Amino acid sequence: MNWTTTALVMIDMENAFIDPESPLCIKNALATVPACGKVIEKARERKIPVFFVNRVYRKNGSDVEFTRYQSWYDGNRYLAPGSTGPLSIDVPEEFQPKEGDYTIIKPRFSAFFQTELDLIFRRLGIRTVILTGTTTPNCIRTSCYDGLSLDYNILIIEDCCSSNTEEIQRVNMEDMARVGAVITTSEEFLADDFTVYDYANEIQKKVQKDETAPE
Repeated sequence: MNWTTTALVMIDMENAFIDPESPLCIKNALATVPACGKVIEKARERKIPVFFVNRVYRKNGSDVEFTRYQSWYDGNRYLAPGSTGPLSIDVPEEFQPKEGDYTIIKPRFSAFFQTELDLIFRRLGIRTVILTGTTTPNCIRTSCYDGLSLDYNILIIEDCCSSNTEEIQRVNMEDMARVGAVITTSEEFLADDFTVYDYANEIQKKVQKDETAPE
């Protein structure tokens, strides 16, 4: 496996999304923390660049989604810059960036939407994107579809993602698999013989060799 063309993206594992006292808490997010931590450490061991892509809202709410604004307004204005506690941008120790990691703030659900993620990936020569974090039907799914639209191989580590119910998790994983994402587990990813086929590179080579007129 050529890990130099692979990146790990960890999305929104902040207190506001994993602490049970937060109005934004994703029911099953906290349970994924141990597996996520192991995957992050394995990625670093393999020299895979780690990207922590998180949400931070301005204190006046000028960048909060209108669909979430009332909840934000009524919910102690969570995810404020420099905040601490259950409603905050604080993260557990497993998600503290280390030297060599990247930190990106996203304004909406997708890790790609109006961020520098795609620009950095292309500069680094990334072709395979591993998605982890929360929440599966929102941030993971939108990042998956955007990544596929940008011609990246998308790998999702299922037990490192979370939803509010098992049914939501199952249905979304099935849908993403149908459109081309590869679904795996942390156990499989941590194995020494783990590999991901580079479909994007294969298709690119076929297109480049095809002499058919595009018309």
